[in-house]
This record gives sequence, C-alpha cells and structure tokens, in this order.
Amino acid sequence: MNTNQDLSSKRLQKSERREQILLELRLHPHVRISDMAGRFGVSNETVRRDMESLSKDGLISRAHGGASASHQYPDFDQRSCDRLEEREAIGRRAAALVEPGDTVMIDSGSTTVQLARFLAYAGTPCTVITNSLTVAMTLGRSKVVEVILCPGDYMPSETAVLGTDTIDFLERYHVDLCILGASGFSQQGVFETVRGFAAVKRAMLSSSAQAHLLIDSGKSGCSGLVRVSQLEALSSVIIDQAPEAQLAEALAAAEVEVIVAEKSVI
Repeated sequence: MNTNQDLSSKRLQKSERREQILLELRLHPHVRISDMAGRFGVSNETVRRDMESLSKDGLISRAHGGASASHQYPDFDQRSCDRLEEREAIGRRAAALVEPGDTVMIDSGSTTVQLARFLAYAGTPCTVITNSLTVAMTLGRSKVVEVILCPGDYMPSETAVLGTDTIDFLERYHVDLCILGASGFSQQGVFETVRGFAAVKRAMLSSSAQAHLLIDSGKSGCSGLVRVSQLEALSSVIIDQAPEAQLAEALAAAEVEVIVAEKSVI
C-alpha cells in the first residue's frame, strides 16, 4: 500500500493534514514543507499555513523549510509520578473550593487530575468544562458531576486537547471559577512551557469569575516559555509550602490569597 498516494488521493481536510503533521513529528525530529506538500498533494503554501497555525497554538516549532517538535517538557505520565503526595494535598484542598451547583473550568495537568479525583470523591454536584481527557474520565466516575469535554487538537503526551477549536469553545461560556495548573510562577506572573496550553489557560481565565492556581512549591519562583497572566488575574494560589518572602509579598500586593495545603491521609 502506498501511504503517500492514499493521503493525496483523499485530499485531506485541514484538520486531518495537521494531525498528520503532528503524527510525523512524533516519529521524526523534523519535517520539511516540501515533503508534506508532496504527501498531501497540496501546495507548499498550504502546508506552510498549516505549520504556522500549529506553531501559533504551541504544538510545533517552526524551522527553516519546515518544522520540528515543540520544546521538550516532561509529559503527563512523567509528571504524574513526581511529588505525588504534595499534589494530592493540593488537589484535596482545591476540591473544597467547589460549591454545589458551581460551574468550573479545569485545565490539563498532573495536579488538576488530583483535584478531579477528590472532587469526584466528595460527590459535589457541579458542571465541569475541561480540555483534559484524564480529568473528564476521573470526574466521570461521579454521578453528580456533569462533564463537558472541549473539542480540539489531541496531544497524546498530555491526554488533552488544545488549539483554536478549544479556545473558541471555551469563549462561549462564562463560569463561576477556573482551576489551573502551570509550569511555574513568580513575581512576574504565571508561566507555561507549552504555548498551546498558555492560550487555553488564558481563555479559561477570561471566561471565569474567579481563578485558582494549583502549583507545587517546586515550581515556585520558576518561569517558563510563555507568560500566561500576571498575578493579579488570580483569586488564590493553592500550594504545599508557603512561598518565599519576595513572592509572598508580590502575591499580597496583587491581593491573591495563598492557601497552604497540608498533607493528610484520607
């Protein structure tokens, strides 16, 4: 079977071409525009636009004549095994912020999955909009949580969706609160390593009356590739240890409540 002929004869839709580009970059460190154009049976300019859109969403990095995989960052499975006890404490404390009847946006992350776990365990009736398949499946165990899963471009390493469709979908809603994770935060604000995730977080922030950041102390004082927001955009930070003095002062000046999650056994 000639895969190239099969793809070009189908005249793939835009979303299908972009999925193929992402798949190719999981197999190879770099792909060329001309090679992809030949495979899809479209012009170089069409593939260039596909790559520019994927780059804008943070899914790939543009390179001369083509694209490469986006900046490497520990994937969801790797992060899920790190500092588990701390993330459980944060997730348990964050679940208490959700009141019966609340509408909530929850983004993808190893700590927000712990939130979903304890929220399902608590049996709090609420509506949750999420871009994370893992969060959706975890909350799906509860009979009283209504889960709305965003559309978008699937990122297997994060078991989540992101991209333009995800952002457009989120902007249709207005919810009581959003609960987010991040790659780091400092006096300069909240940071994310993957630009596509930064855009999703911004959309959730703009669609929510309150915003709560879940972050373990190992990321305190750290930055990332893209700044998501300034500290003033947050209502609270839930963390496993109190921030160091300068960051604590910046949070107080921004009127952000600091909630220290204590470790305990269920």
